[in-house]
Amino acid sequence: MRVVPDEIEKPDWALDGIPKIEPDSDLQKRVEIKTPEQIERMRETCRDCKRGLDAAARVIKPGITTDEIDRVVHEETIARGGYPSPLNYHFFPKSCCTSINEVICHGIPDARKLEDGDIVNVDVTVYYKGVHGDLNETYFVGNVDEASKQLVRCTYECLEKAIALVKPGVRFREVGEVINRHASMSGLSVVKSYCGHGIGELFHCAPNIPHYSRNKAVGIMKAGQTFTIEPMINAGVWNDRLWPDEWTAVTADGKRSAQFEHTLLVTETGCEVLTARLPTSPDVFPWLKL
Repeated sequence: MRVVPDEIEKPDWALDGIPKIEPDSDLQKRVEIKTPEQIERMRETCRDCKRGLDAAARVIKPGITTDEIDRVVHEETIARGGYPSPLNYHFFPKSCCTSINEVICHGIPDARKLEDGDIVNVDVTVYYKGVHGDLNETYFVGNVDEASKQLVRCTYECLEKAIALVKPGVRFREVGEVINRHASMSGLSVVKSYCGHGIGELFHCAPNIPHYSRNKAVGIMKAGQTFTIEPMINAGVWNDRLWPDEWTAVTADGKRSAQFEHTLLVTETGCEVLTARLPTSPDVFPWLKL
């Protein structure tokens, strides 16, 4: 695990790997309405989160290792005074997640070099000023086949369509209906084992936001809530398997998976994407240039 300077504020799992406040918090059952002061801290943290992910995007190319991506994210995070939230969270050993090809989520950075034609998701979460910001994107490595391009673009569109739905009064369960409909139209499937989540002073809390249709999510959106939407879309079956490392989730059939995530704030009239693109963000998605 990489070292975080002593002067940086750390979450309660930083030393021993065990979250103390999060599991027993009443915010596991109640969706918090953030104060204006909390929202301002989250805006700042989420911007830093995006800067960390952008730094990773700039170095992705054939030949680079996922451990090197982790180093870039770690150094960018601590340079801005933040703590990389995944580091030692339930003993996760690295500062970000890197999920390649058939890996759905929670891939652990290691010595594997990215190869031409791979797709790789980088998931970055930052803890700063007492709150977390969470964001991920899936990138092309070199020359990627057409099917993978379609998978990644469709996943991006699934998130965009879900974000367009967010406003006060909308049921959380409707997010999955919109995502599932769009993925199904392209012959793709939606992972059911992992979902979006509330976020703020806690890394994970209520609400849970499933991405598949006919889900049982409880509650409606209200102004001041913050949560992530992070669809994981598979080229084949939706089913997943867990590697023996107890973190890495992969597709059951070995086909590819893509994911995109934003941290969102429900406003009075819609939503604000707290982890939105910055003027300095690299242009890595061809469809954004059309």
